[in-house]
Amino acid sequence: MTKNEILYLNLILFHIGVGFLIFLFPALSQLYGYAIFILATIYIIKNQNKNHEALMAAAYVVGSEVFLRMTGGNPLYEISKYGVMVFIFIGMYFSGISKNATPYWIFILLLIPGVILSTFVLNFDTNIKNAIAFNISGPACLAVASLYTFKRTVLIDQMNSILLCMGLPIVTCMTYLTFYTPNIRDTITSTQSNFETSGGFGPNQVSTILGLGMFIFFSRIILESRTKYMLIINLLIMLNISYRGIITFSRGGMITGFLMIVLLLFFLYTKSNFAGRIKLNYLIVLFAVTMIATWTYTSFQTRGLIDKRYANQDAAGRVKEGRFTGREEVAKGEIDVFLDNPIFGVGVGKGVEVRFDKTGIATLSHDEITRMLAEHGTLGIFGLLILFFTPLFLYVDNKFNMYLLCFVAFWFFTINHAAMRTAAPAFVYSLSLINVYLVATPKKEDQIPVQP
Repeated sequence: MTKNEILYLNLILFHIGVGFLIFLFPALSQLYGYAIFILATIYIIKNQNKNHEALMAAAYVVGSEVFLRMTGGNPLYEISKYGVMVFIFIGMYFSGISKNATPYWIFILLLIPGVILSTFVLNFDTNIKNAIAFNISGPACLAVASLYTFKRTVLIDQMNSILLCMGLPIVTCMTYLTFYTPNIRDTITSTQSNFETSGGFGPNQVSTILGLGMFIFFSRIILESRTKYMLIINLLIMLNISYRGIITFSRGGMITGFLMIVLLLFFLYTKSNFAGRIKLNYLIVLFAVTMIATWTYTSFQTRGLIDKRYANQDAAGRVKEGRFTGREEVAKGEIDVFLDNPIFGVGVGKGVEVRFDKTGIATLSHDEITRMLAEHGTLGIFGLLILFFTPLFLYVDNKFNMYLLCFVAFWFFTINHAAMRTAAPAFVYSLSLINVYLVATPKKEDQIPVQP
């Protein structure tokens, strides 16, 4: 094995060890959480962000967020979003703000009226600061990260390193889940999302981050596995993450991860020559066989319940009336709120109170699109249009970003089933705005220096 392969294997083993140790000694999770933020800050400042250390640090925080929430290691529940913004601000200090990122300045301005409105309309006994911060932290994180990444030049090897930084703590999460629920057959008794196989945490968020991890290590199988050793290591990690994601019984994250893989394969297939397509054919067959084997094993372990889950059936095999476990009713309610308040919406955080007044249930929204409509009104529509079309316009100028469509798909489908509860959709979206090059280019980065 080469030095790079040994280093890579050591990184994987280290993060597997972290997951095992935190399972044995849960208090270590807080030490791990604090260490991430302290060491990442030192790492960026020491290197003065010369090689996109800010993005690597932010990526690591994003990958570790769900695990730290699951194990109680986050100093604050929402700290990962704020951590991403802090690291990006440090990166801006050393490397500047992207020029011509006007769409994201406009997006920020479109959010302000909803925030101001909420200070007047939220109930007297509501913690206004927390209500606003909980709902606006995701869009704010996306906007700040996008101001930094917009048309910033990154080599493909650097992009893969950023993704690896995101994937390593997901390996830690996978390890922890393996020891948390070693006996799957005795744990799963229905087709509902399962908290036991999700580390006692929300299956939706766990599935989302594991689906992202599945994609990251699949991309490494194709792009970073230059020897059989690397291929085997990445394949084993991908399959284990996939298995752990499937048995959460939360479908959104895994379907999104699979779609990202399909988009990546489609991009590579259309851009490859004949010899490249032959190699891709072998990899596609390998991927298909291993995923079928993983699904078959999962079906055996769950006594066929996983098949019924994805077929939208209950344990008795009866088709369920709804496919989204009641979330569609919340989304419909938010559309009704938008129709009643079409200009500015009802204000950030007010949607939950309106829903409680109508139904008696204070259900949080799982759909960021309908939440933006209800709480920001028409301004929310304009904001969403900016977010959706801007990276697609950039794709016309820079078609070397093989991940662009994958990242946009992850953002779009994730906010449809998990809103922006985590930093992942915000940060991954911002990566779609990067200009990716296969080799170094003499073209200067299009940034505004901000340091004195």
